[in-house]
Amino acid sequence: MRFQSKVAVVTGAGRGIGRAIALGFAREGAHLLLCERDEKSVKDTLKEIEKNGAESAVVIGDVADPETAKKAAAAALKKFGRADVLVNNAGINTRSSFLELSSEDWMRVLNVNLNGTFHFLKAFLPIMSGQKSGAVVNISSSAAKTPHANAAAAYGASKGGVNALTRQLASEMAKYGVRVNAACPGPVETDMSLQWTEEYRRQVMQKIPLGRLGKPEDVANLVLFLASDEAAFITGETININGGTYMD
Repeated sequence: MRFQSKVAVVTGAGRGIGRAIALGFAREGAHLLLCERDEKSVKDTLKEIEKNGAESAVVIGDVADPETAKKAAAAALKKFGRADVLVNNAGINTRSSFLELSSEDWMRVLNVNLNGTFHFLKAFLPIMSGQKSGAVVNISSSAAKTPHANAAAAYGASKGGVNALTRQLASEMAKYGVRVNAACPGPVETDMSLQWTEEYRRQVMQKIPLGRLGKPEDVANLVLFLASDEAAFITGETININGGTYMD
């Protein structure tokens, strides 16, 4: 119960990696504030959280809208009086080649993945700095570090920005006792991977030294570690979790 009575905020918690992260925190004693666009999917997550006896609250909204982050921070303070962990998980991808990528798609991906992360950091870091404690885990991607054939330039650029933001804020927030790290998943079985063709899936599997796709729970385990006191001397890191497909 590493997070007994602590408050964790998770964006994009309705499915996939975000859902696994939220359930992981609930199993370890945390109270949850979930942010999600899809009200139905987040209700399903809430049902599972309640089985663990955790208190929870939900904010429905788009992370690309700064008002969503403001509402989430206000909701956390009203219900729990604090926020100990922030996981910026909400994200989208597009698969257009650069020559086919529209300006609208470019901006939408950056607005959700990078600006959405920024909005939640702006809303929650003042709370954590006031508490003199806290942990942030940004969900980035191995696409931030190396090109991916199945991800548009906008996706890699947005996640590269998340990694740069992670390092900068780790430096700035350390004096307040707040740690900031990022998890960089590679190929993971999520709704996004269900869109792959069989040929592309075969190509991906051939490149994974550990011989399997990741599971959402694999990423959740890393996030919970980074948010816990076990990682008390780790900040500013962008940690790969990809079965060995990219090593640095």
